[in-house]
Amino acid sequence: MKDLIQLYTHWSGHSPVQTQQIPGAGSNRKYYRFTDSEGMSVIGVIGTSRDENHAFIALARHFNLRQLPVPQVLAVSDDELRYLQTDLGTVSLFDAIKGGREAGGRYNQHEKDLLRRTIRLLPEIQIRGARGLDFSQCYPQPEFDEESVHFDLNYFKYCFLKPVDLDFHELKLEANFRLFAKDLTAEQTDSFLYRDFQARNVMLDADERPYFIDFQGGRRGPFYYDLASFLWQASARYPNKLRRELVYEYYDALKNVAEVPPRRHFVDRLSLFVLFRTLQVLGAYGFRGYFERKKHFLESIPPAMQNLRELLTLDCFPYPYLMDVLRRLTELPQFAPVEPQPAVRADGFRTTDSNVYQAHPTDGPATFSKYDGRGPLVVRVFSFSYRKGIPEDASGNGGGYVFDCRSTHNPGRYEPYKKLTGLDEPVIRFLEDDGEILTFLDSVYRLADAHVERYLQRGFTDLMFSFGCTGGQHRSVYSAQHLAEHIHQKYGIEVRICHREQGINQVLSSVLS
Repeated sequence: MKDLIQLYTHWSGHSPVQTQQIPGAGSNRKYYRFTDSEGMSVIGVIGTSRDENHAFIALARHFNLRQLPVPQVLAVSDDELRYLQTDLGTVSLFDAIKGGREAGGRYNQHEKDLLRRTIRLLPEIQIRGARGLDFSQCYPQPEFDEESVHFDLNYFKYCFLKPVDLDFHELKLEANFRLFAKDLTAEQTDSFLYRDFQARNVMLDADERPYFIDFQGGRRGPFYYDLASFLWQASARYPNKLRRELVYEYYDALKNVAEVPPRRHFVDRLSLFVLFRTLQVLGAYGFRGYFERKKHFLESIPPAMQNLRELLTLDCFPYPYLMDVLRRLTELPQFAPVEPQPAVRADGFRTTDSNVYQAHPTDGPATFSKYDGRGPLVVRVFSFSYRKGIPEDASGNGGGYVFDCRSTHNPGRYEPYKKLTGLDEPVIRFLEDDGEILTFLDSVYRLADAHVERYLQRGFTDLMFSFGCTGGQHRSVYSAQHLAEHIHQKYGIEVRICHREQGINQVLSSVLS
């Protein structure tokens, strides 16, 4: 630690005002945040392996030259056991999508958007990052090959299969392992294999732009590996529908930087790597959990086993004995599937879509209406219960649009949501997972956008939208809040929100000068 502070002092010209150790995950490296008197901070790292540190430093410098979103190495000790890097903040993608994970894989629109942005950036570091890269700098080896595959498969065998006391014929299993390894390495590739691409290794800056960290184990290898690693991360619990969407987001982004195989071939190859990655992480969980007794890894075993259970239903892998062993593994009593319990929280936490749009001009040509040119426009959005009548329009303009939300699935029919509102995270997840409310609002957004744009052009001052449902508590509140935020984010104008039956009023102030 003393040597790391000396490195910081030599680099910055002064001692840190504050030093804070950052909790590590599965790594033996130690991380510290050094902050100066002006509040500027950097990250100091102490590693136990010079070769591993050297790999990270060399890769980070190369990726920075390629203008990829990774931390910048600021200073390195002579022995390369300590270095300083830019501070990317405290929020990882894993943290940012915590709500969806805790809700059993019911990710809201904002969380899905973060995942899409991240997965579309992956081909950049894999393909652009590989150009001109000296793979001999990689640690512990420069390339994904049959030997490394055998190592990981044996890691699974010795650290997971054997500790759970499953009977198997070792020679038959090894024969299937050899076939599996040959298939995994059958295609030559010049891409960078990140190897540990997961949500914990993606940091989000203040503008929620993704940055990649912990790539020191990378090497030349197939791009399928990282996609499988990310989307089949056991603890993430991504639903299959979301996985499919993100696979095609990745495939679409990959086409921008590389020649891609046909989609069917791509999916078939990906399936092989999903199986391989699942066995690999089970080996890691077995070692870290069964032998080192680390709680996080023990807790990750059940969702990883569920991933394996789902893979076995595909019945597309040409390794009969391996498949037999894996099926018997999933049938062991200690791995019996547990019915997931939805996480229901009533703490008022609210999430929204975070689409960002350019503000539109507020002035337009003169027209013939006596209401023109007064601006600026103020939009009022209400939620209400039809039992208590449609909201009155105090402006005298007639009340604007009234939308009936009662055709959509009602969370109020279910006991866990009866005391919550459309501002609460469990209700938001219910509505967005069901999807009817999103289809409903797509049409509303198009209509509202056209109306707002015309009113801005003509200099009108008032526009009103109202959403009604049975009790004015769930669907109408969700719809009103999301339309209000959509209009405010897209046009930057003042929006006043009134959830009448909840007694909630909010003003989203104009950001236009």
